[in-house]
Amino acid sequence: MSKTIRLTAAQALVRWLGAQHNAEGDRFIPGIWAIFGHGNVAGLGEALHRAQHGDLCATPFPTWRGQNEQTMAHAAIAFAKGRARRQAMAVTSSIGPGATNLVTAAALAHVNRLPLLIIAGDVFANRRPDPVLQQVEDFDDGTVSANDCFRPVVRYFDRITRPEQLLSALPRALRVMTDPANCGPVCLSFCQDVQAEAYDWPEDFFAPRTWHIRRPAPDARELEEVAGMIAHAKRPVIICGGGVIYSGAEAALGDFANRHQIAVTETQAGKSALAQAHPMNFGAAGVDGSAAANAALAAADLVIGIGTRLQDFTTGSRSLFALDAKLVSINIQGYDAAKHGAISLVADALVALESLSAHLGDYRAKPDTDARATWLAAVDGKCGAPVAAGDLPNDAQVIGAVQAVATEASIAMCAAGTMPGALKLLWQPSAGGYHMEYGYSCMGYEIAGAMGLKLAQPAREVLCFVGDGSYMMANSELATAVMRRIPFTVILTDNRGYGCINRLQRGTGGVPFNNLYADCTVQDQPQIDYVAHAASMGAHAVKARDLAALKVEIIAARTRAIPTVIVIDTTAATGPGEGLEGAGHWWDVAVPEIGTTDRLRDAFETYITHAANVRQSN
Repeated sequence: MSKTIRLTAAQALVRWLGAQHNAEGDRFIPGIWAIFGHGNVAGLGEALHRAQHGDLCATPFPTWRGQNEQTMAHAAIAFAKGRARRQAMAVTSSIGPGATNLVTAAALAHVNRLPLLIIAGDVFANRRPDPVLQQVEDFDDGTVSANDCFRPVVRYFDRITRPEQLLSALPRALRVMTDPANCGPVCLSFCQDVQAEAYDWPEDFFAPRTWHIRRPAPDARELEEVAGMIAHAKRPVIICGGGVIYSGAEAALGDFANRHQIAVTETQAGKSALAQAHPMNFGAAGVDGSAAANAALAAADLVIGIGTRLQDFTTGSRSLFALDAKLVSINIQGYDAAKHGAISLVADALVALESLSAHLGDYRAKPDTDARATWLAAVDGKCGAPVAAGDLPNDAQVIGAVQAVATEASIAMCAAGTMPGALKLLWQPSAGGYHMEYGYSCMGYEIAGAMGLKLAQPAREVLCFVGDGSYMMANSELATAVMRRIPFTVILTDNRGYGCINRLQRGTGGVPFNNLYADCTVQDQPQIDYVAHAASMGAHAVKARDLAALKVEIIAARTRAIPTVIVIDTTAATGPGEGLEGAGHWWDVAVPEIGTTDRLRDAFETYITHAANVRQSN
């Protein structure tokens, strides 16, 4: 008969998490972010307090306090992305608003295929005090709580209504988080009374376990078919997605592209898998794509997606590739591999690239490397353009200034607004020097994400680009980073509103309305002192009067052990690709069919023209 140990359910959960490791020997979940409330403070809070001192676990299991449940989870997600899914973090909340604050973050992790463990407090399993404070009641279903909101946005959901359910729920949770094909967020909806209940647990349940991330090899028939398609292609082009990075296939991709002379284009998630200096890196693909990359993709007779979801920004809303071009998708997830009617090669990216290269032998394509050189020269000119007297710098000029003082250790990161497209188009990263949350493009990710990224890669410099609109949505984790002495540099570009959507509004035939402060129905324009605001949370904050001052402040920030916030005024008038011939591509944003202005009618006619070029596929 096996030995048992008597613990509460919450104590058992923490003890078990502390014994789970990755292949490198690190804890797969190195700690937990927590905001306590009545749904988790008594049960899980007590267990986490014990774990701080190595009482429940072999070594201390840390708890970190944040300012908001959503931004705590953003930090955890950025950490997992920065660790290429080799580690993840847990986040716990109370019931009700604490839990539903996490739903947006869960969706972000789900879309981006990133691991996150959510331990959300829930109502009483015994229902004795119903309706408990913050309980959401369903008039027709007594089993429903607010936590059911998580079901569409997590990969695995489980409601823990008995302690012993953890014996199966916890291994299932880690199986999902370490599965390269099914990776995503997990929600354990932990009833608050159950957290405090004791149970006699088998001691071997807490034995240390190592979780290995598998590398599925390609099916022989699929491999032969795809290798044959590449061997017969005259103008093949690769689209590199985030799956290349999560596979650790960056070097293999670089070798494959060099050996076979196939141009590589990038998605937001795949950017910096190859350094911009790599001779086959043609830059960004799609709506926010480079002239070199989009010209290559438009002329390609074979498009090869590797580890990409082929999202609409990448494909130009399915209108970028030639109608007669063939499409191959190499992906570890069969769902993604079959998109757009692609010929699928379901496999780990690293294994697939090595296998394909062996089949292709001496095959070499002939990419237009002159187009690549022309594009990079145009970028240098755009980003290095002087600011005219009396004008504010645009986003491209800000990027150019930051790029000028960046190092091999710098990582540019962002999430929403104008900057993601501008950075994808214009930033020239070193290997691994780019971090973008653009699957969900969630405003408010940036500050917390920068903190999580710095925790994941402490030896690298994190340069966080954020617009004033996104900064206003969620900035409170600056205080957390100050408390924990986590340094990163924030470049806060102030264009006085939502400049990105203002341009989209005008570009689709509308008139400026409700985006820039100047176009809102208010009597007085807000006068927001971002420097004072950031400084009030303990960050080092400064206003850069011009691009030269911006460069000086970025260099100075490297000497500090706390976050630095550098505010610079920018213009909202121009987009990142304006003036760059061939940059960008059409994006399908529905335009009203009926309108009262010539501008709107013209926009609709343009929309119909572009929509006619969409590839009709699944």
